[in-house]
Amino acid sequence: WRSANTESMKTAFSEDNGFELIFNAADNDPAAQIAAVRGFINQGVDAIVIAPIVEDGWEDVLQEAADAEIPVILEDRTVTAPEDLYATWVGLDFKREGVYAGEWAAETFGDTPTKMVVLEGTTGSAPANDRAEGFDEATAETAIEKIDSQTGDFTRDGGKTVMEGFLQKYGVDGIDLVYAHNDDMALGAIEAIEAAGGVPGEDIQIVSIDAVHDGMQALIDGKINYIVECNPLLGELAAGFVNSVLAGEEVEKRNYVEDQTFTQEQAEEALPDRLY
Repeated sequence: WRSANTESMKTAFSEDNGFELIFNAADNDPAAQIAAVRGFINQGVDAIVIAPIVEDGWEDVLQEAADAEIPVILEDRTVTAPEDLYATWVGLDFKREGVYAGEWAAETFGDTPTKMVVLEGTTGSAPANDRAEGFDEATAETAIEKIDSQTGDFTRDGGKTVMEGFLQKYGVDGIDLVYAHNDDMALGAIEAIEAAGGVPGEDIQIVSIDAVHDGMQALIDGKINYIVECNPLLGELAAGFVNSVLAGEEVEKRNYVEDQTFTQEQAEEALPDRLY
């Protein structure tokens, strides 16, 4: 997902489109990301686009950008800093994604007692916080019981490791449902379930979020049961907002991109034309 998001940004902020892009990948390190933003401020750039790793800890550096009269555009994830410290945000409704996943779980399992484990995203990140809240809201009146929840840090290896721990603790028969905050962790969970002798998608059902290529293929193969999309192609929108803000135009503070949901049949139809 992040690779597709990055490529979308690099394409949109190309020289052909009138930009000189200075790119920094913080490698999931919030401190490194804030240091990179300070570096951009010191370079006197015209605008800064940030996909915040975590929500908290941004107020000081955003104030520094504001003092330097450098507008900040947030993409993908949000921050807890005051809204007047950034120009606009463009991304997905992470809570709604969680609601979509939870509605599927509620409809699928109904009043049947269901033991669920959760593979959480990066602790403190907006997607992890909001996807958990949305799912819990949608399943509040059901017989789904969350027996364990742990962060897999949005990575395949993390999802596999956490799922291995869940399986050692509860066994294949002790888990009915996995809710993964992204496809990569779901794919790691599939590996762990298969290694434990279980059949993912049958012995243990899986619902996840992202709809990246490998996740969609796993859905088609019946190893994942339902996927909620999180569209990573935000570059063109972000570039448009940068141009608008620099031109002094009024922009909405929050701009949501619509997500889809996919069953196995819908994934089969959509995958050939997917860009990520």
